[in-house]
Amino acid sequence: MMPVLTIDFETFYSQSFSLKKLTTEEYIRSRRFEIIGVGVKRNDEPTTWFSGPYAKVDAFLRQFDWANSALLAHNAAFDAAILKWKFDLRPARIMDTMSMARAIHGTEISAALASLAQHYGLGAKGTEVHDAIGKRRVDFTMEELNRYGEYCCNDVELTYQLLQKLIVEFPTLELRLIDLTIRLFAEPVFRIDEDLLTKHLADVRASKQKVLQEAKLDKEELMSNPKFAAALQALGVEPPIKISKTTGRDTYAFSKSDEAFKALAAHDDLRVQALVAARLKIKSTLEETRTDRFLSIAKRGALPIPLRYYAAHTGRWGGDEKVNFQNLPRGSALKNAVIAPDGYMVIDSDSSQIEARTLAWLAGQDDLVQAFADKEDVYKIMASKIYKKSVEEVTKDERFVGKTTILGAGYGMGPVRFKAQLATFNVEVSDEEAENIISTYRTTYGYIQKLWSSADKVLSFLLTNRKTSFGKGSLIEADPEKGLRLPNGLYIRYPNLREEGNEIVYDAKRGSGTTKLYGAKVIENVCQALARIIIGEQMLHIAKKYAVAMTVHDAICCVVPEDEVDEALLFVEQCMKTPPAWAKDLPLDCEAGAGKSYGEC
Repeated sequence: MMPVLTIDFETFYSQSFSLKKLTTEEYIRSRRFEIIGVGVKRNDEPTTWFSGPYAKVDAFLRQFDWANSALLAHNAAFDAAILKWKFDLRPARIMDTMSMARAIHGTEISAALASLAQHYGLGAKGTEVHDAIGKRRVDFTMEELNRYGEYCCNDVELTYQLLQKLIVEFPTLELRLIDLTIRLFAEPVFRIDEDLLTKHLADVRASKQKVLQEAKLDKEELMSNPKFAAALQALGVEPPIKISKTTGRDTYAFSKSDEAFKALAAHDDLRVQALVAARLKIKSTLEETRTDRFLSIAKRGALPIPLRYYAAHTGRWGGDEKVNFQNLPRGSALKNAVIAPDGYMVIDSDSSQIEARTLAWLAGQDDLVQAFADKEDVYKIMASKIYKKSVEEVTKDERFVGKTTILGAGYGMGPVRFKAQLATFNVEVSDEEAENIISTYRTTYGYIQKLWSSADKVLSFLLTNRKTSFGKGSLIEADPEKGLRLPNGLYIRYPNLREEGNEIVYDAKRGSGTTKLYGAKVIENVCQALARIIIGEQMLHIAKKYAVAMTVHDAICCVVPEDEVDEALLFVEQCMKTPPAWAKDLPLDCEAGAGKSYGEC
């Protein structure tokens, strides 16, 4: 068994210089960064505390065989980054109890070490760190430094004990994914094209001023809903609508808390971003802020990719550290500025319709599964059913409706929401047409509708404390105590699942109230979780040969030698078309491309 080295760095922080004020990348790469001391524990041996100047810390750390050991830490991205960026030490494996706890407990328990230690009865986390604020290493008395060392050693011991609790049934594959996720941050491969972004930043600022001038809206007019709506419409954007809690009628969703309005702040059209920023009285648009942040990172080094492992209860990764690659617009300058190192190329491969394929397979909708397998145009097939014409006669616009139906109606969406979704793409249909489209989908793919019903029954089993299973081959097991067991051994959890009135609800993230649950929503959760498991396995297969650099939704991005691009493309495509062992007859496909930059793929 590989040796485990549990580690915890204690570093200088102050009111203005801390991880609450800065990103991890900014903090570690800052000139103000200083290591006060470090604790290291080899397997179950006592923890050793060391404090000294950089050269002596370096010598201390090099006593340990990192190249043949597993690094263990709580929030390992922080400690692994320090180890690599400051000392050029690379462990054979990286384990992170914070990530493991997030996968096991979701939002039921805080992922903080203190909370987890209390939950598992491991002991209390100390408070000495609060006394260290604003202190450089030379500011500590020997007694204070010794107490700080005891505090650090206690954290190391708690982390090691926590691992013993979490690892009992933790899937090996997921441990490997945690390792890979943290390396995307601690061992970055991407570089940033500073010249391109410097020019882009100037263009964005000039464009913003031009938009505001052309809109001819002063501050008061920007706050006028009708005039602001007209300005959006002039840019081809339909203003978002919500139901007023006061009047019960339609009103503009222009509040900074409205999700649809917040989405406009990240709109692909930078002119829209400019209007939204002006409305919110923000000096910089999202594009300006992001570009400026990328340029700042470029001055400090390579581009780390910060991803939160198990950010969603379906297991999906989430963006982090104010650098969210999960929503960079297609064709943006930011994507074009993310480049491979000299002698390398970027390959980006996107899994095609993975959720729609997984849904059809899980439901036993064999005709749709076969159409995917035969590489038929399932969007045209759907459109031909909707418009009652042959596949050959389906127009481009009709195919788009078919596509939206296949990708959007699989989780129980009703006619009203479907009509609204089409409207966001500037496609208008009547109420009657929307009802016909949804009815046609459900009639054509009846086994998918039956899967929603089976999930409704599963919820009734869970509410009455009974176990059951559902999906093709009873793939998903339902346990009242743990939730829905996935084929990777982890669970989708619904904390405090209960009935309230005529609804089934569960506790959402701490402090954000409850979430409504029903059969089709369960299926959406399950299909997203299965798609994520598939992508995760594919990442690990690709990583055996090439450096995986990023994952965004259902896409995997890697960096390969220039002289191996053609071979690498074939390898990546083969990996992403290979179904998992638990779904050998699930037809998968992908679209892959290569370029010098992420945006060129």
